[in-house]
Amino acid sequence: MSSEMLPGYSPSFKKPSEILRLSRRRSRSEAGARTALFSPGEVSKRVPGLRPFSPGPQRSSSGAVKRRNPFASLGNTVEAKRRAESAAERCPEESWELPARAPGTPLQYHSVEDVIFGEGLDTEPTVTTDTQSPEKPLPGPEPCAASDTYPADWSLKTRLLFTSSQPFTWTDHLKAQEEAQGLVLHCRAAGFSLPHSIAEPRLSTDLRCAFQQALVYWLHPTFPWLQLFPRIGADRKMTGKNSPWTQDEALQQVLMSEWALSFTSLYNLLRAKLCPYFYVCTYQFTVLFRAAGIAGSDVITAVMSPTTRGLREAMKNEGIDFSLPLVTNDPNKKAKASETSECDDKMQESDHTSEGEEAPPDSDEDESFSWLEEMGVEDKIKKPDAISIKLRKEKNEVKLDHRPESVVLVKGTNTFTLLNFLINCKSIVAAAGPQAGLPPTLLSPVAFRGATMHTMKARTVNVRTQVRSGYKDQFSLEITGPVMPHTVHSLTLLLKAAQKGSFSASLYTHDPTTVFNTAIHSQNCKEMDGAELANCGLHPMTLEQFTQSSTLGKSSLRHLDLSDYKFTWKC
Repeated sequence: MSSEMLPGYSPSFKKPSEILRLSRRRSRSEAGARTALFSPGEVSKRVPGLRPFSPGPQRSSSGAVKRRNPFASLGNTVEAKRRAESAAERCPEESWELPARAPGTPLQYHSVEDVIFGEGLDTEPTVTTDTQSPEKPLPGPEPCAASDTYPADWSLKTRLLFTSSQPFTWTDHLKAQEEAQGLVLHCRAAGFSLPHSIAEPRLSTDLRCAFQQALVYWLHPTFPWLQLFPRIGADRKMTGKNSPWTQDEALQQVLMSEWALSFTSLYNLLRAKLCPYFYVCTYQFTVLFRAAGIAGSDVITAVMSPTTRGLREAMKNEGIDFSLPLVTNDPNKKAKASETSECDDKMQESDHTSEGEEAPPDSDEDESFSWLEEMGVEDKIKKPDAISIKLRKEKNEVKLDHRPESVVLVKGTNTFTLLNFLINCKSIVAAAGPQAGLPPTLLSPVAFRGATMHTMKARTVNVRTQVRSGYKDQFSLEITGPVMPHTVHSLTLLLKAAQKGSFSASLYTHDPTTVFNTAIHSQNCKEMDGAELANCGLHPMTLEQFTQSSTLGKSSLRHLDLSDYKFTWKC
């Protein structure tokens, strides 16, 4: 008997398992319909200008093929092509389009070094009217000629970064005996002697001792919790630091008294040619004192920068004879200076006239205003009076404030007067702020009374940089601290022998001291002999460099490159 003839049979009856199977089939069919309704292909057909989605080839098990990024190139969109075609029809000679990447081509990633130095990067598209002769790149600055040495740089550095293909492992983990010997050599001002090239720098005890010797400098005052260089613009770094002398005037007097003794001791060493140079760093300006025979001068010199009109007026009142080398060496500024002096003379004459004295007749002035008499408008023109002339003079002087042109040069016995002026000048110490009551910083390459020995920090880093052909090892040596000119030269002498005559150096300058490279004498001045400075504590080759005149002007060394034992540099 068939199932239809059975009593109680219902044709629409289904077993529970069959109901579940149909329910799953129905849900899958509805999901497929929704996917087809909102698929990228259907949407791209309905929305004009929208690029169809193309996932590209999938990544294989070995990872050889990279999945295409749908947002990598915008040049293949429908709207972009339509705009490009319309632009080409309007102006075909000026049309251009972005370089499109082929589908399936993997994105190219570049290292940080490639981005910095431009290696392996594609150039940006440029609009050119002549496709046969593309635009040529602008010529860059011509590099200087290779030389056995480089010009002296009298600016202070905050950081040095040396890079080389040879490792700097010989600078790491100095032994206790090597460190002690390096400090003794520095205190005794003993020069080092190294061969032209060192095969195994890590095994050279003389090299490691000389490296320790080159890192030493002398500082006053010393507070371990404060960074005393640089002082200009250091308020933010000193904010919140403990300063017990801020509210204690007696303690401030003690600090200034000790500072005056140290300052005088340094100047006496300079005058005896036992110290080649030293720096006085205040919160507003910096002073560089140099001994006779240094930088092409036969007398002691002092360079101060930046200065203000008030400071220069105070120096004049103290009887300090100084000059403005960047103003007097400029012919345009010379004309302005002569005009200012003429205005001063006229101002003095007008002052005498106001007091009741008769001013001497000025024929030039009468001739200059004679044409006004002929026109009959002499009474309508107001001549400049003494007050306006004085205000004009002050305006021209104030324009120099805090600028490189405000650098002041003091020579000879006037440097001793400058010494007394700085000791008694209250404005060299901040009256408020984080540096309130803190004496200026004294930096010297040799020991002096009240000084503390310090060493700069050295750190080596080994990295692998990516190049076109693969990877290469790059070694770097970083020196931080107040880096003085003799330190830069001593380190280059050591690296020249240890790195087989090949390295690069980036020099980070304390900008307010850049103008210390200004020439302090005429161009016809002869070079000085450094025989009398043999006991000043500098290496003979460093001393030979420092006796030469300054040639960098208002610039400083920013990059040094040694290749095949020849130096090239950039400012």
